[in-house]
Amino acid sequence: MATARPMPHTDIFDAANQGPAGSESLLTVIVAFGANLLIAVAKSVAAVITGSASLLAEAAHSWADTGNEVFLLVANRRSVKAADAEHPLGHGREAYVWSLFAALGLFVAGAAVSITHGVQELIRPEPASDFLVGYLVLAVSFVLEGISFSQSIRQARPEAESLDRDLIEHVLITSDPTLRAVFAEDSAALVGLVLAAGGLGLHQLTGSPVPDAIGSILVGVVLGVVAIVLINRNRRFLVGQEADPRVRASVIAKLLEQTEVARVTYLRLEVVGPRLVSVVGDVDLTGDDTESHVAYRLRALEAKITASPAVAGTVLSLSAPDEPSIGP
Repeated sequence: MATARPMPHTDIFDAANQGPAGSESLLTVIVAFGANLLIAVAKSVAAVITGSASLLAEAAHSWADTGNEVFLLVANRRSVKAADAEHPLGHGREAYVWSLFAALGLFVAGAAVSITHGVQELIRPEPASDFLVGYLVLAVSFVLEGISFSQSIRQARPEAESLDRDLIEHVLITSDPTLRAVFAEDSAALVGLVLAAGGLGLHQLTGSPVPDAIGSILVGVVLGVVAIVLINRNRRFLVGQEADPRVRASVIAKLLEQTEVARVTYLRLEVVGPRLVSVVGDVDLTGDDTESHVAYRLRALEAKITASPAVAGTVLSLSAPDEPSIGP
């Protein structure tokens, strides 16, 4: 009978912990909330003064973003609640529920309002005035949106580099929905500001409200596309998504480094929250212990894995002798 050897004291799931703690995501959302609130007020005032359809669309966009940040703050708060008897894997998926609400809000309060108002402006055009006010508000909004966007980039870049992803790829597939939402909304906001400025400028140059109305519609289309992408990503995480293949490969490699583990024949890493996975696997332990001793060793290995902040829960079984090994 072989004697179990001690396992090295390292976090074998470092690779699954995709980035810094949730405090960075919270800061990103707070910065976005402050910027969007200021921008929404400024755009609303400017829309009333100028009568511009594009500015009204941008005001609706910013109010939608401001409301969405509230949903994202709730997502951050509720997703970190500790596991309990009714939720043994924790409450991590709450982040995707509240982020889904935020994406729906962006679609309804942002895209639908902007497109509807643009169409109405085409049917019953009204001239704008005080264009300088509009340009000043759009310029200030661009600066504030840029600050918020910079914060989301500041969070996303090191996370992407740690997983050998480019920035856009990481934002699209990260398990952190608040980072993805803020990054996408700020990107859409910057594009929308350019479209609104173009519509307002052409309105002034031509004297026709039509370019302004088209600008409003285009802003709505951009918001609609972003909202659909965010809705789809949250849907996929809610119904259960496997961790990134690179994370999976790294975890298998780390497991095989453990002196307790001879082979890994099955592994499922399901994302159950931001930077949080559940682990189900089959392993072949070293040695030839009795059944009771093997049960203790499996339990100890499960506890070691679950001790990682990136793991919500672990269930391990013994591999059958004829099961092929899987590798990184």
